[in-house]
Amino acid sequence: MTTTAQVAQKEQTSASRGAVSMKSITKVYDNGHVAVTDIDLDVAAGEFVSLLGPSGCGKTTLLRMLAGFERPTEGDITLDGESIIDVPPERRPVNTVFQSYALFPHMTVAQNVGFGLRQRKVAKVEIGQRVSEALEMVQMTRFADRKPAMLSGGQQQRVALARALANRPDVLLLDEPMSALDRKLREEMQIELKLLQKDLGTTFIFVTHDQEEALSMSDRIVVMSEGHIAQVGEGQDIYAHPTNRFVADFIGKQTFFDVTGPFRDGRLPTTDGDFKVADDVEDMAGDLVAAIRPEAIWFAESDEDLRNADNSISGVAEGISFLGDLTQVVVTTDAGTDILVRGATRNFPPLTEGQRVSCTFAGADTRVFSK
Repeated sequence: MTTTAQVAQKEQTSASRGAVSMKSITKVYDNGHVAVTDIDLDVAAGEFVSLLGPSGCGKTTLLRMLAGFERPTEGDITLDGESIIDVPPERRPVNTVFQSYALFPHMTVAQNVGFGLRQRKVAKVEIGQRVSEALEMVQMTRFADRKPAMLSGGQQQRVALARALANRPDVLLLDEPMSALDRKLREEMQIELKLLQKDLGTTFIFVTHDQEEALSMSDRIVVMSEGHIAQVGEGQDIYAHPTNRFVADFIGKQTFFDVTGPFRDGRLPTTDGDFKVADDVEDMAGDLVAAIRPEAIWFAESDEDLRNADNSISGVAEGISFLGDLTQVVVTTDAGTDILVRGATRNFPPLTEGQRVSCTFAGADTRVFSK
């Protein structure tokens, strides 16, 4: 029997393939709607890249242009250095897994997986081999003779993946394929999908609006907003060093404070007091906001804690939420700002709603952005 490791080793022969480049891509629909504007993006062969953003930001349009279902109004798309603009979808070494698994209900799992190969008139013996390999990759071999109606949502997703992988694409495109799964199953599938991609070495380009999903799976994240790329980078870097307010607000959670005056004596005045901040704000123009993430805030337990803190704010604990391994508190400051505080439950101090508290946070964790 062919093992997953053997299949992965076979697929490594094409590991150097799958480098995607999008240059100056703009898409304008017939009704005048501009979906994306002047997009430049390079994806290395074997990389797992997520296109992340809210609905309508252009991420699915980019994916559809890569697949060949849409044609750019301007710009070029290359795969391994060759333009694919004029290559029809069925001739591109690219496969797509959609939100809807689109399995044929009258076919067995094995028949569904082999459908694309039969359409391409691949030899029957080779179809059988590829179907077996693909089902083994996604651990669905024992379900080969079942119909889709007999499978769970997660199992159907695995079949859709196997169908795409059986074609041995250089690039696999995934359009929010886990959006219909419940949270627990979605988290399990995120791990399985990332491990599978690592074993295969296939280029994965993944569309999602779920920031946690993108952070947990991606080598790099492309954050999109209103048809533009807002920031590209590794998840940890984007989370810790967002380049603008949109990214700071979209990736993770933030509390924002309006800046009320110029930077003086090493501190920046805000609606909730003067803060020491991480950014050099001398050259920043226009209206500004200071921002702090909930996990960077803690509760002062003594006067010494307050004296040693870079920044501190007092208020009332208005809402306390137990989230299992995490506890989250909303603190309404004396100035009326709602601050989100979140930390490991085992380290959280005992609090009651309505209790007055003092919050502290470091200047190094306090970022400043233009409004």
